[in-house]
Amino acid sequence: MQSLFLAAAALLLAACSSNPPPPRAPSALPNVQVLSPPLAMPVLERQRTLRIYLPSSYAQSTRRYPVIYMHDGQNLFDDATSYVGEWGVDEAMNELARTTAFEAIVVGIDHGGEKRFNELNPWPHPRLGPGEGEQYLRFVVEVVKPFIDAQYRTQPEAKATAVIGSSMGGLISHAAMQRYPQVFGKAGIFSPAYWTAPAIFEEAAQKPLPAEARVYLYMGGREGGDMVPDVQRMHALLRQQPVALEYRLVPEADHNEAAWRAEFARAVRWLYDVK
Repeated sequence: MQSLFLAAAALLLAACSSNPPPPRAPSALPNVQVLSPPLAMPVLERQRTLRIYLPSSYAQSTRRYPVIYMHDGQNLFDDATSYVGEWGVDEAMNELARTTAFEAIVVGIDHGGEKRFNELNPWPHPRLGPGEGEQYLRFVVEVVKPFIDAQYRTQPEAKATAVIGSSMGGLISHAAMQRYPQVFGKAGIFSPAYWTAPAIFEEAAQKPLPAEARVYLYMGGREGGDMVPDVQRMHALLRQQPVALEYRLVPEADHNEAAWRAEFARAVRWLYDVK
């Protein structure tokens, strides 16, 4: 899997360079807005765009909503900005609202293009480069979340706040809950690239998550390499902690947006205990 992962990394870097893929038609629903201007990332001295899904009821109500923070914002709502297809988060959230009455704000944080693999890893990697994950998490915790809580009617408590991501985004989502459990009470960890950061196993063992935390751990059975054994190892470790834990291994699923799209609504329902 490592060689495939690095090949995918090379393709993503190429897509972010002077040879972008052919344009696709926009597919984001009207209740998705792109924040302008981007937010400054003070520690990393960069800027980052946010893509915000608001429930259809938001404009007509005065209620406050849970918030789901997600990485790789370009891939969540819109085929026109996605790498190889979108998650369909906006469609999934609208359907959840229709069928279960559950509604939440979703904040998509764009990835940093060629900096993605550094920003989403809290540790350095010999091939992927230096780890900037802690600086990225500080941006999310100290800049993004306070901004969202100030600008929108949110439920700011940890019990109402989730972080979800896939691959490197799954890794940083795990690190977010591990290091900031007072901020993120729920984590959807999809296809985590634990092989890029083996130190996370020791950190997870030394810093048990609080009993009120909820963790949704997902892996596709066809992701290859050490991906499945690594997530099984983490599952065994987390089972020894008091945290509420759901583990899903989908045998036929690959490492791609189509698989994560198929799993997203199920994960949200479990994280928020939606019946």
